Amino acid sequence: MAKILLTGATGYIGSHTAVELIQNGHEVLIIDNLSNSKIQALDGIKRITGIRPEFEQIDLRYKDQILDLLSRHKDIEGVIHFAAFKFVSESIQQPLKYYENNLFSSINLLSALSNYNKPISFVFSSSCTVYGIPDRLPVVEDMPMGEPTSPYGKTKMLSEYVIMDTVSQFPHIKAISLRYFNPIGAHPSLEIGESPLKTFNLVPILTEVAIGKRKEILVFGNDYPTPDGTPVRDYIYIQDLARAHVIAYERLKNKKNKKDYEYFNIGLGRGYSVLEVIKTFEKVSGRKINYRIVDRRPGDIAAIYADTKLANNELEWKPEHELEFMLKTAWEWEINKKF
Repeated sequence: MAKILLTGATGYIGSHTAVELIQNGHEVLIIDNLSNSKIQALDGIKRITGIRPEFEQIDLRYKDQILDLLSRHKDIEGVIHFAAFKFVSESIQQPLKYYENNLFSSINLLSALSNYNKPISFVFSSSCTVYGIPDRLPVVEDMPMGEPTSPYGKTKMLSEYVIMDTVSQFPHIKAISLRYFNPIGAHPSLEIGESPLKTFNLVPILTEVAIGKRKEILVFGNDYPTPDGTPVRDYIYIQDLARAHVIAYERLKNKKNKKDYEYFNIGLGRGYSVLEVIKTFEKVSGRKINYRIVDRRPGDIAAIYADTKLANNELEWKPEHELEFMLKTAWEWEINKKF
């Protein structure tokens, strides 16, 4: 059986995607440097699927480690590339950390794969941040990539260009970028969920306030041109997102792609403000959330949400879960967190 290499897959999105791949009959090899994730995710994957995926601790910033890996695993036919630092605000404070890690990882990985001796189906974990500040909503794929407002977003945009140019010169590599929005929630089994070593994301902070690990959540700005003045974002259930990666990989593997490089928005297709998320979470959790309005945060934009018609039609993918369900699983994960 051919292997699919998952980079950064002891993390949140990667671990959920590993479960979906295994349950669809695929063999996975996970690599991660464990800089913001926990090895216990592998135990969660095993409890769900009955299979503990093969794992190697590798840092993609060092190309020799990738070349060594590929020399020992000659049956890899697919790569899903998650490995990256992912926090907008942190990237503004530490831009070189993000450019070094996120860009070097992508370049080194693609450089190593360029000399691989068999076809490779490559799926990239991209982001809606590549659109920058959109001039219209919802964002659609035929809009050009804009000027991302953070180094994080720029690393995703530049990585897409690196993939695009690599694919154009190395015919054995075909690629899809999934430009996804804000993944939230946990696997319904509650065996895996969002459990980073640090976070700046809204929902895990919400759950930590609700359970008493934090005293309040900060709302960065209430003077945006949105219905209640707080930023509006598109939220996607983690399992719906994981399923999209399986579909994207199988599209490439089965040669159903229409171009050597394709990209799709993966979101719910509607936006919710920060205050709407807080109020919905209060409803599903039964907990009152302490929040405080503070100044806007650098790098944030007023609103962004997806047009998902292209993914609906081409990938035959649609989100299956609404905001209340996503938040309910996030809260249940916090209460029952195993790692």
